[in-house]
Formats: sequence, C-alpha cells, structure tokens
Amino acid sequence: MKNVFQYTDEKFADLQLLHYKVEGFEELTLKQKKLIYYLSEAALYGRDILFDQNGKYNLRIRKMLEAIYTLNGIDRKTDDFIAMEIYLKRIWFSNGIHHHYSYDKFNPGFSADYLRSLITMVEPKKLPLQIGQSVDDFCEEIFPVIFDPTIDAKKLNQSEGEDLLLTSASNYYDGVSQSEAESFYEAQKDSTDKTPVMYGLNSRLVKEMGVLKEKVWKSGGLYAEAIDKILYWLKKAKDVAENEKQAVVIQELIEFYETGNLKKFDEYSILWVKDVESRIDFNNGFIETYGDPLGFKASWESIVNFKDLVATHRTDVISKNAQWFEDHSPVDSRFKKKNVKGVSAKVITAAILSGDLYPASAIGINLPNSNWIRSVHGSKSVTIGNLTDAYKKAAHGNGFMKEFVYSQTERELIDKYDDLTDDLHTDLHECLGHGSGVLLPSTDPDALKSYGATIEEARADLFGLYYMGDSKLVDLNLLPNREAYKAQYYTYMMNGLMTQLVRIDLGKDLEEAHMRNRALIAYWVYDHGKEKNIVEFVKKDSKTFVRINDYMALRCLFGDLLAEIQRIKSEGDYESAKKLVEKYAVKIDPVLHKEIKGRYEKLNLSPYKGFINPKYIAERDKDGDLKDVKIFYGESFTEQMLRYGRDYSTLPPIND
Repeated sequence: MKNVFQYTDEKFADLQLLHYKVEGFEELTLKQKKLIYYLSEAALYGRDILFDQNGKYNLRIRKMLEAIYTLNGIDRKTDDFIAMEIYLKRIWFSNGIHHHYSYDKFNPGFSADYLRSLITMVEPKKLPLQIGQSVDDFCEEIFPVIFDPTIDAKKLNQSEGEDLLLTSASNYYDGVSQSEAESFYEAQKDSTDKTPVMYGLNSRLVKEMGVLKEKVWKSGGLYAEAIDKILYWLKKAKDVAENEKQAVVIQELIEFYETGNLKKFDEYSILWVKDVESRIDFNNGFIETYGDPLGFKASWESIVNFKDLVATHRTDVISKNAQWFEDHSPVDSRFKKKNVKGVSAKVITAAILSGDLYPASAIGINLPNSNWIRSVHGSKSVTIGNLTDAYKKAAHGNGFMKEFVYSQTERELIDKYDDLTDDLHTDLHECLGHGSGVLLPSTDPDALKSYGATIEEARADLFGLYYMGDSKLVDLNLLPNREAYKAQYYTYMMNGLMTQLVRIDLGKDLEEAHMRNRALIAYWVYDHGKEKNIVEFVKKDSKTFVRINDYMALRCLFGDLLAEIQRIKSEGDYESAKKLVEKYAVKIDPVLHKEIKGRYEKLNLSPYKGFINPKYIAERDKDGDLKDVKIFYGESFTEQMLRYGRDYSTLPPIND
C-alpha cells in the first residue's frame, strides 16, 4: 500500500473530504501506540449506534445501498447510478438520510423503479430484511422513507409551535409526544438534589401499551451488540493505560456501559476531568444532546487523541488565568464563579474520529456537560490542532476572502492574524466560555428546553469574542498587538451576517444550534449598533459587504449581549431565550440569501468539510502479540466507508 498523505481528497454534493495528519504518532512509545490502537477500535465499533439514533431506517437503507454498490455487473456510468452513488456517500457523511447540518432529508435523485431493479439483483440474504419479509415487502416499507418528501422530512425540527418530537425523524423517542416526554422527565427531578444526573441521557423513551418507559443503551440493553464490542476494546485499553489514574477512568466507563447507571457516568466524568497528566486521552460514549429537540438524549461519539506538547502552551496560559477572566467578565456578579476550579485546556492531535464527530467534526470540545460537575470539579477543554491545520491548508488561496471581505485593509488584517485569532477564539470558547458562570440554585438545568443549545453556544462564543478585544491577551503574549483581534471580529460578523448562509438552501430557516448562535450574536449587535453605525451593510459593485466602523464599540456590544445571555442561562429564563432566538437566529433575508449563494457558487467551493480517518495497522509477532502499530493515509472515502460497513457493522438492521 502506498502511504499517501494529502489534505484534499474528494468532493461531491456540497461536501469536501480532507485527510488529517497525525503528526507525532511515530514518536510515541509502543505502549502508547497500543493504547491508541485499542481505543480506536473501541471508537469504530460504536459507529452503527449513531446511524440508528439519527433515524430508525438509516441502518437498513445504508446496508441495502452498500449491498447494491458492491454488486458486480452494474453500469456505473448512468445518471441514475451516479445519483445513487452520491446519495450513498451523503448518507455515509451524515450518518443517515438527513443532512448533517440543515437536518433536511436528502432528495435521492434516482427513481424508485431504478432502485427496485438493482435490489432484485442482490441475494436476499445480503439485504436487511426482517424475519419472514419478502423483497417486495421490504421495498414497500422502505421506499416511502426514501422517496416521499413528506415522510420523516426533518431529522430535527426546531419550529416554534410544533410538536418537536412527533415532527422529528431522530430515533430518540418512539410514539411519544413532546408534552409527554417533558412531563416524564420533569417528574423524575428532585429540586433538592445538588448533584442531579442528566436525565434521559442514555436511553430511548418509548410508549408501550400506553405506558412510557426507557430502553437504556447498555450491555444487555439497547445497542448491546455494539456496546459489548466497545467494552472488549476498552478492557484491552485499560491493560495498557499510561498510569493508574487513567486505568481507573477507563474502568469507570466500562462500568457505566455495563450498568447504564447515570450516577456511574457522573463518577466517570469527574475522574476524567481530574486526569490531566496522561498524554493519551479519549471520549467514548453518549455525550452531546444537540440531536434531541428537547436536549435530553445524547448522540454517541468518540475521539482518540494525544496532547500536542508545543501548541498546548497557549491553552495553558488561558487556563492558568481562568479566575482573572471570570472576575473581569461583564456579567452580573451573581452569575460569576467565585472560585474557578479544575479548568484544564490543551491542544490535541486527533488520532481517530467516530460517531457524531465523524466525518464532520468539532474543532474544539469542552466537557463534561453536567452543570454541577463543571461548577464543583471543573472541565476539560481541547482544541484539535491537526483538524484546524487541515482546514487552513484546504482554504488557502481559494478566493473566498477576495469575494466576501470588504476591502484590502480587512483582507490584509485577516491574512496576518486570522489563523491565530481563530485558534485563540476556539480556546477561549471551549476553555473558559463553556466553563464560565453559574446557575442560580433554583434554576433547572433544562429550563431553556429547545433553545438551550443555541443559548449555550452563544454564551461561549460571546465570552471568547469579548476577551479577544481585551489588552490582557496582549499582556499574556497570546496576541502580538492591539490590532490583531479585529481579524476575528470581522470574520465572525461577516460569517454570522452573511457567509454562513451559503450552507442553507434558499427558502429555508436556520435550524442548527451553532448557526443560530452566530446569527443571534451578529444580528443582535448589528441591530443594537445601528444608531451609531457600528456595523453596517454596504454595497460595492452591486455586491453586499459587511463593514465595521468601530471595533471597540462592537466589543462593548458583545459584552452587553454576554451579560444578558448569562442572565438568561443562570435564571433559566425560557421566554427571553425564545424571544432572542426567534427574533435574531431563525429567519433569513431571502434577497441577501440569494445573492450570497450566487456569489459563492461561482467560486466552486464546498460549504461543508469533513475528514477521512487514518487506518491503523497492527503488526504482530509469531505469537500474535502486538509488536508495532503503523499508520496509513492512502484510503479513499469510499474505501473507508465500505471497510467500516464490512468490519465494524455491529447492530442488526432493526433495534427495538
């Protein structure tokens, strides 16, 4: 095999796939390589869980299409086949039949008759049929899900006034209305409990014979086939842990998977936060709740990584000054942490991505998500350095800045400082933003309901934006001068007001929490700065641009909004959260949208990017013991997806 490394690999639909380089892997010890290998296997064996969480038909549709795709004798040059191939690749990328960002269901682009003709060529035993189901009956069941745009139209519906569960295709609830789910979990809460678990985090809520019950994701429960594989590799990883503290962390995670007990998950999370000595680190489990319209249930994800010892200096400086940043925040003193605890941050090198971090991935992570654990024990933040590096190299010289940045003055500023300020804003967002502030003792952590994710992301972004313009960052040698922060302010406002719209189809609303967050911030400060013309839209050569006329006044507006967002979060003010999000973060100006989309399309760029994992190859001695682990970069996206479908397919097509 030729071990080719390249950042750009493949484009299709609105997507671009990049390889990321695992710099420094070869210099790790054999024991560390073994640990990464075992944790990577544990990561890959959980892949099917996310497919099923994203929609109950996803695994069956994926397995059916993979069986067709690997047939011999198909004419692969017809328009129908090419459309089907793109449809399958989009399913691979999005872990299901809905777009990973807009949540809309994909238009297949090929006919039902064409698909039926190919299905008849597949041996029935290779199709994901139910027991006793004929091929014709299978088609009758599955085809409406693929071809009828009204069935399971959105993976995640956030539209005000609608039942968010009954109108969402995600598979976290079955036959349960929004009001029933909210009442079910409200009844479990104890207002006197100072250490509450994250109710519903690791289960599907179903209605059977009129009774609501949870089907827990654990060994012996739902998703047991995948979880047992994960457990096998976690146990091997525990045996080669870097130190005893890390071994105990892994053991706690094993016990959580075995029991499904959310108190055990909290115990694991606390120990994980406290392990700051180990160089190798990982997440594996039910983590983020963005995929649940109500914010209770967590999607499955995993990342295996190791600390970038040189780049971590930047995050070390930030975490060591966490109390200063908290004390000088513009929020009300009632909502500040009096004693910041356990804030740790580092720059990491991703070694493997899986689940809800693959192929599309975050570039920064702050965990755990439990509010009381953050308050009492702290949090751990990471910036994923090799992924941000891949993004930067892919974007270099692509014409985007020339098309959308107002003038040469801003372009020169961005060219000098954008990479640095982007990384720094991510650090501030993850390390300090998410970890800042406190809830009032009487506040329910779930009080903001469907608006909670957007408000939380806005809070973290605003914390970073506010401090980007503070001279403290120059004093700490994190920024070279008092001009650099302007690069981040400009690109953030340009993105929130205009350029993120390239990701949305004409006529659609903003749905995804991070996109709503950016729009909320950008349009709120634009609106509140109108009187003084702090930020404005200007026309040049019949094109719309953003111009910032007063950067320090803009910083003050970021501070004002941060204070209000923190108040909403701390007090659990649902009505204010709803008002902010619905006014600033949902609707799109159709005229501006059409213009931005048209300009972007002429650049022939992909608005979404994701990653192709490296392949780890275990070399064994004559006794079968692992003697080395090699890394291979030459796999294409299609090759990787077919291999994962063949080697890591753990779940049956139907999971009830």
